[in-house]
Amino acid sequence: MAEITAALVKELRERSGVGMMDCKKALVENNGDIEAAIDWLRAKGLSKAAKKADRVAAEGLVAVAVREDGKGEVASAIEFNAETDFVARNDLFQSAAKEFAQLGLHHDGVEAIHGATLENGKTVQDEVTNLIATVGENMQLRRAARLSVDEGVVSTYVHNAVSPGVGRIGVLVALEGAGDKETLREVGRKIAMHVAATAPLALNTSDLDPAAIEKERAVLIEKAKEEGRPDNMIEKIVEGQINKFQKDVVLSKQPFVMDPDVTIEQLVANTGKELGSELKLAGFVRLALGEGVEKVETPDFASEVASMTGGN
Repeated sequence: MAEITAALVKELRERSGVGMMDCKKALVENNGDIEAAIDWLRAKGLSKAAKKADRVAAEGLVAVAVREDGKGEVASAIEFNAETDFVARNDLFQSAAKEFAQLGLHHDGVEAIHGATLENGKTVQDEVTNLIATVGENMQLRRAARLSVDEGVVSTYVHNAVSPGVGRIGVLVALEGAGDKETLREVGRKIAMHVAATAPLALNTSDLDPAAIEKERAVLIEKAKEEGRPDNMIEKIVEGQINKFQKDVVLSKQPFVMDPDVTIEQLVANTGKELGSELKLAGFVRLALGEGVEKVETPDFASEVASMTGGN
């Protein structure tokens, strides 16, 4: 049996919005597995904030860059992590993040960027090592993504920007098609803001991970049983909820946050009609700082002193 620590209960409470006792019970029932405990709480109808389950804190910055490439464009986004927000506010760190994003325009993926050469003749990997030695904190170029179109635009948006092009969430949105670029760029930016707010899982329904759908289905079936729904009705009820789930997490099917009367795919189609050119939403990237990074809980100073002196 895994040890159910106070820190583990606290993390589950913060991620689920559920009371301490229910969180402890969920962890006990699932042998300390926090992800399984989240699903257990949802199945019991206790979790009111399922979307909080993926919110994980870590420090650093997300940076974006874009360049025109003939008729089309290419844009990149990178996540550069540090241990503290204090370092992320440092000009040296921000400059490095921006430079790595620029390299992402020419080098696809983290490994390729690591091996790229900077203007000073050093590789990115060497530069990161030097920054660690200079600043005294561990750092990591953790993720990188790139989108391009032969004709059209790749719009960018940075949420909680600390300086131009760097912040806590970076989004790229690719729109393929002819037409006025400024209009396309503005529509793409609005969609990017929508993506930052809604965190869709896929561009189209066909792109959804089957495992994510089956996981959701299992949770909904268990929840329906807990609610005492008749067995012969559960499948129909769950199927309707799965359809709603897909609309909630698929970008093209989501109601546009700035005009909920139209979906994102309708917004794109309407823009194409206005410009006299068929448009296609070709892809999106959303990098949120710290996604999937387990943050180590450190005791506050008073607790640390108490533990050292034998106090409670």
